[in-house]
Amino acid sequence: MEGDENSSPRSPLEGESSPRHPNSLNPVPIMLGREGLIDRTQFIRIIIQALYSLGYRKAAAVLELESGVQLDSPEYTSLLFDTMAGRWDECVATINSIDDLEAEVRATACFLVRKEQFLELLGSSDGLLPAKDVLWKRIAPLDMDRRKVHKLARSLVSSEGIVSEENMVSRRIKLLLDLVELLPPWVRVPSGRLEHLVETAVLKQTASCFYHNSPDAVTLYVDHECSQEQIPSKCIQTLYDHKNEVWFVQFSNNGEYLATSSRDCTAIIWTVEDDDTVSLKHILEGHMKPISFVAWSPDDTMLLTCGNEEALKLWYVETGMCKLTFTSLVNRTISSCAWFPNSDKIVCGSSEPDNCIFTCDLEGKELEVWEGGRMPKVSDLAVTPDGCCLISVCSSREIWIRDFPRGREWFIHEDHSIASLSLSRDGRSLIVNLNSEEIHLWKVDGTSDVPDKFRGHKQGKYVIRSCFGGSDCLFIASGSEDSQIYIWQRRHETPIKVLSGHSKTVNCVSWNPAKPHMLASASDDDTVRIWVANRNPTKIFR
Repeated sequence: MEGDENSSPRSPLEGESSPRHPNSLNPVPIMLGREGLIDRTQFIRIIIQALYSLGYRKAAAVLELESGVQLDSPEYTSLLFDTMAGRWDECVATINSIDDLEAEVRATACFLVRKEQFLELLGSSDGLLPAKDVLWKRIAPLDMDRRKVHKLARSLVSSEGIVSEENMVSRRIKLLLDLVELLPPWVRVPSGRLEHLVETAVLKQTASCFYHNSPDAVTLYVDHECSQEQIPSKCIQTLYDHKNEVWFVQFSNNGEYLATSSRDCTAIIWTVEDDDTVSLKHILEGHMKPISFVAWSPDDTMLLTCGNEEALKLWYVETGMCKLTFTSLVNRTISSCAWFPNSDKIVCGSSEPDNCIFTCDLEGKELEVWEGGRMPKVSDLAVTPDGCCLISVCSSREIWIRDFPRGREWFIHEDHSIASLSLSRDGRSLIVNLNSEEIHLWKVDGTSDVPDKFRGHKQGKYVIRSCFGGSDCLFIASGSEDSQIYIWQRRHETPIKVLSGHSKTVNCVSWNPAKPHMLASASDDDTVRIWVANRNPTKIFR
């Protein structure tokens, strides 16, 4: 070990004896908290560090004086002054005095000190010989990667990395910071430690909150726990404007509009009002067959409507006018579609006259086509928000994911037929409804070996669509053939809420991305229902 062999090791601050409060004859307990898990000295140092970072320097200094606890350990204070003064032997002695250091960390810290000494000597007018002496006597014996030592040796000839007098101060400050990163945290309290501890506690509480569905800031005054009133469960509006079964419903990306489509061959655009009701904006007419699917452009200025084995139409949201009916030279029948993130390109799945996936611009010009005898029928499509991955449901039991930038693809296999696909807002997770009466959640990046499963709803004959929703997409909602809506918390496979109100199969649900308390459902009873949570939920305190 380099340094003064007779120097006595210094112990961490945590080992101090119990102090006495200045206004009391009784000793202050070393451990604090209900469970006695908080070391008093550590706790005070963290508070002092927070006070200094907030600019309350006088309060911090008073706390140091009154508690007898200093923010900076003696080891850090020594390193600070010795590093800035270039007292390298003293720096190494301080490092060697720290007991709880792994050998590799100790060697690395000593190497950084001696490296700075070596390069500063090379930068001085008469430091070549002293620099050689430091290299061979101080650096070479350290248990370090020899390539690092050889690189420094080459500096004797090339002068690479030498430290001039002009940048000496900044280099020494950097050395001090590098040493602090290496040494145990008790040497120097990590910056923002109190904020980190509090944020971790808040995140832990919200993550463990079963019904957490609020974008509001979490108070620090009490432990956080939401009631089930946070979940949409009250029907405030029923829409009767469609004249037949309603097959699809989806909120716009900004949450300001709602689109519905029906077996009556129309789609309707609704405006979401401030009071969470919706009002009719446009009825989109022109399809000759039932409309099975709609898709909002990412910028919410356009809407795609997909007829059941019929044409795909593009509409302007503001005017309700049809901009384009997509056709091609081979008259493809489109079964599903999705947008790319810039709202300038779409991808479609087609099964007639042959199975294929193709992209096209907003003038209907085909850009890329994936087809061939081995291409299975595509029943559903999605594109991740970053535009990197195309996700499609193929051959009823496979999910095909293609990574555009990397040019690779992979498959997720299911044992039962897939009825529908839905993607989370961040594009990291997907859910599929299976005719086995299960919903499976998979990671888009392919890292899921086994999916998260959700059960309880009824699905066997029809296409039922589910969605992510709520605050941070912590919930999943799905329609059901028993005329109810089922809601799950993502960590639990059984429903936390079942909503009744429809009289026939609920085909599709959509959660408002901007209003996590708002949900819409579409049913074979020819209606759309709007569901909301209690806007002023009762708080549960523990």
